[in-house]
Amino acid sequence: MTGEARNLRVAVIGCGRVAQDHLQAYQNIKQAELVAVADVVERQAQSVGEQFGCRPFTDYRRMLEEVRPDAVSVCTPPSAHAEITLEALARGVHVLCEKPFAITLPDAKKMLNAAADAGLVLMMASKFRFVDDVVKAKGVIDSGILGQIVLFENVFCSRVDMRGRWNSRKDIAGGGVLFDNGSHSVDLARYLLGPITAVQAQHGLQVQPIEVEDTSRMYFKTAGGVMGSIDLSWSIHKEIESYVSVFGTEGTLSIGWRESKYRQSEKMGWVVFGSGYDKQRAFTRQQGHFLDCVAGRALPLITATDGLESVRVIEAAYRSSGVDKWAELEPLESIG
Repeated sequence: MTGEARNLRVAVIGCGRVAQDHLQAYQNIKQAELVAVADVVERQAQSVGEQFGCRPFTDYRRMLEEVRPDAVSVCTPPSAHAEITLEALARGVHVLCEKPFAITLPDAKKMLNAAADAGLVLMMASKFRFVDDVVKAKGVIDSGILGQIVLFENVFCSRVDMRGRWNSRKDIAGGGVLFDNGSHSVDLARYLLGPITAVQAQHGLQVQPIEVEDTSRMYFKTAGGVMGSIDLSWSIHKEIESYVSVFGTEGTLSIGWRESKYRQSEKMGWVVFGSGYDKQRAFTRQQGHFLDCVAGRALPLITATDGLESVRVIEAAYRSSGVDKWAELEPLESIG
C-alpha cells in the first residue's frame, strides 16, 4: 500500500485486557478508523464494540469477510495467534500480533513466510521498543560512552494472582512467566544488545497453584559477548526502581519506571535522560508506527523475524530449564 490520505480501517481481534490498550491507542491516531472488534464471548464483543463505537463480531472470519479491514491487531491468547494471523494475511490484511508471537517455532515460521509471500506488514507487538527511555538508552549504548558492555540485567517481577487466567494454562499460553513476560525481556535484550546466541534458564519455587512456572531466571550470552540475566515472577515483587541495568567498562545505565539515567565512571553525577515508563504513550507510538508501515510511510522497527527470534530464544530457554548446561542456538541463516 502506498502513502494515502484516507484513514486506515482497523479491527481488533480479542477483547481482553491488552485489547483495551490497542483500542485506546488507535483512538488517539488520526489516520486510524476503528471499524470492528471480535471475541468468542458475545457479551464481551458487544460491550467493547459499544465502548469504541464499532461493529462487534463473535466470528473473526466473518468480521474479516464483512468489514474488510486494512489492518488488525491480534489480541487473543497465544494459542490462536498463528491461525488468526495466517487467515488475516491470506485475506490481504496487515497484522500487528501481540506477544508471545506464537507458541511454537514452526507456527512463527509459517506466519513470517506468509507475510513475506503476500508482501504484507507483520509485526509483533513489543511496547517496550516504543518507550522513549528505551529508545534513548539504545542511543546511549550505541554511542560508546559506556565503553564495552559487559553485563545486562532485566527484572519483571510483580505479584499477580494468575489463578483462573488463560496465562496459567500451558495449552493456551505456551508456557508460564518465562514465555509471557520473558517475550518482552528477550526482545528488549535483542534490541539493546544484538542477537542472543545461548541461554540457560531455571524455574524457581512454585508458589501459585497453577500448571505453569510462576518464577524463572534466565541467563543469556549475546553475539558480542555480553552476559545477561533476566528475573521473571508473578509471585514476588522486587523493590527496585529500574527494570533494566546495563554495565559497561566506562559507565552504567539504568532504565526505570519513573526515571532513566546513566553515569560515566570518571564522573560523579548521573545524567537523567528519561522520565520513566508511560504505557499508553508507548502503545500509541507502536500503533502509529504500525499504521505508518501499512501506509508505506515507514519501514518496520520490529520485524516478523524479531517475533520469530523471540519464540526461538524462549524455546531454547525451556529446553535448558532443569539442566545444568547452556543451550546453544544455531545462526538464524542456517535453520531455513
